[in-house]
Amino acid sequence: MNETIHTLITRRSVRKYKKAQISDEDLYLILQAGTYAASGHGLQPCTIVVIQDTDTLARLSALNAKIMGTTSDPMYGAPTVLLVLADMEKSPNAWSDGCLILGNLMNAAASLHLGSCWINRAKEEFETPEGKALLKEWGLPEHLVGVGHCIVGYGDGPEPAAAPRKPDFIKFVK
Repeated sequence: MNETIHTLITRRSVRKYKKAQISDEDLYLILQAGTYAASGHGLQPCTIVVIQDTDTLARLSALNAKIMGTTSDPMYGAPTVLLVLADMEKSPNAWSDGCLILGNLMNAAASLHLGSCWINRAKEEFETPEGKALLKEWGLPEHLVGVGHCIVGYGDGPEPAAAPRKPDFIKFVK
């Protein structure tokens, strides 16, 4: 089987991570793959924020947990969070472009034998005063919209099994 297709079929969301940080080399490869995601009209209206600082990770996790209504860590202890933000003022396709970036990030991580998972609630996070404060701290415009977080790290435990694909997933119209 083609290596790319194999990675796409076998990638799974990982929800338990070792504390060890990923290498800079792997991080840059993953980020490069993210920057090459398709973009409507080639406008590239998204920003990827790399978060590896433990204090910032804790703040982001707490904000996400608050929105989710829990005290657990929604980032599952991952040592790296790749936050994708969309500039809807730059392009009406920015949200969709951000989703493609997240897919590329996760697939690139899988190709390097790293665990990853898309974590939601980024939109809600960056609508809050705390989220706006983070954007300001990072020197980013406050109008950016959170698309999602790609958590990345070395999985701690067995790789999750794939759920069966639903029988009516594909419909042919010939």
